[in-house]
Amino acid sequence: MAHRPIVTLTTDFGLNDHFVGVMKGVILTIAPNTEIVDISHSVQPFDILDGALSLAESYSHFPARTIHLVVVDPGVGSARRPILATSDGFNFVAPDNGVLSLMYAREQRVHVRHITGEHYFRQPISNTFHGRDIFAPVAGYLAKGVEQEKFGPEIEDFVRFNAPKPKATDGKTLRGVVLKVDRFGNLITNFSAQDVPGLLEGKTPGFKITVGKREVTTIRTNYAERHKGSRSDSSA
Repeated sequence: MAHRPIVTLTTDFGLNDHFVGVMKGVILTIAPNTEIVDISHSVQPFDILDGALSLAESYSHFPARTIHLVVVDPGVGSARRPILATSDGFNFVAPDNGVLSLMYAREQRVHVRHITGEHYFRQPISNTFHGRDIFAPVAGYLAKGVEQEKFGPEIEDFVRFNAPKPKATDGKTLRGVVLKVDRFGNLITNFSAQDVPGLLEGKTPGFKITVGKREVTTIRTNYAERHKGSRSDSSA
C-alpha cells in the first residue's frame, strides 16, 4: 500500500489567526491524501535564525521524502525568491532568505531550484501571504507527485548564512552566544560537546560559565539533579 505523502509546517504565524489553517486547506485541496504535521508555529516573528533552528532540529526525524514547508518570511512581497531544495532524503519549500541554512550545513548534497512555475500558484498572488498563494500550493503539488524539475531551474546563488560559532578569546576562555530561550526557560547556546569535551567527562574540571551577571559553576545532567532553590546550575 502506498504511503501517504507528509508535509510539515514551520512558521512564525502563531495560532491566533487563520493563516495556518488556510495553508492546510490549500494543500489538502490539491493533494487530499496528504498528512500534515505541525513542527512549530511559534518561531519568533521574522526571526530567520529561530526558524532555521526549529527546522534543523526536526526535519531528519521524519520519513524519507517528507516535504518540509517553512514560512518565516520578513521579505514577503519583495524580490526574494521562492525556492525548492532537495536533499538525498527530503524536500524543502521556503523563501530564499537563509532559513534553510542550517539544513544546508548538515546535508551532503542539496539541489536548490528557483520556483518560477507560476501556474502552480494561487491567483491573484497576495503581497503579504505567500504562504497561502505560493508555498502551500507548491508543497501540495509536490505531495501530489509533480516532479521537482517542473517547478523551476536549479540555482547556485541561494542565500545561506553560517551559524555563529564559539570563539577562543585566550587559551582558557571560549565566547559563545545564546541562540534562543525555549518555553521552559532553557538557554540554547551555540556550544557543542565537541567545543567543550572536558565538561562532559566523568570528572569535570573546574569551570565557570558567565551569562550576563549570572555565573554557572556546576554541571547537572538532568533536571532532577538540580537542588531545590539552586539558581546557578547548568544542565548539559
